[in-house]
Amino acid sequence: MAGTPATVALAALGIPFTTHEYSHDPAAASFGLEAAEALGVQPDRVFKTLLAEADGALVVGIVPVVGKLDLKALSSAIGAKRAAMADAAVAERKTGYVVGGISPIGQKTRLRTVLDETAELFDTVFVSGGRRGFEIELSPADLVAATGALVAAISRD
Repeated sequence: MAGTPATVALAALGIPFTTHEYSHDPAAASFGLEAAEALGVQPDRVFKTLLAEADGALVVGIVPVVGKLDLKALSSAIGAKRAAMADAAVAERKTGYVVGGISPIGQKTRLRTVLDETAELFDTVFVSGGRRGFEIELSPADLVAATGALVAAISRD
């Protein structure tokens, strides 16, 4: 199987990771919860990658699939006045990935990234590997190293 930009980037950085594939159901209501169930892992270990626009600049927020991105907390974490969710077409164009398969790693345009602090509760977490039905498992510290992420409380229930 050919790699994705995410796996290529991790390999180039020498960061260890494990890939996990599952059969994606296009009718799934939540891609992240589908991944957790298919892989048999706690949903709070599976993180989704969301794009927001903060003070005119795109920013990546990585939060557990069981929560929501707190836009006010994201703004505060990066020193912006306000943030709003980015348009899906803009997210796809800037990252090079499709919605539901946006990886925080190996994006076409490197964007400022914030990882929710709950990731640090686990030895490893799961993020999209760059397509639907494909997850990458790696340590939170390695995710931070690969993305240059700031760690902050940006998730809410």
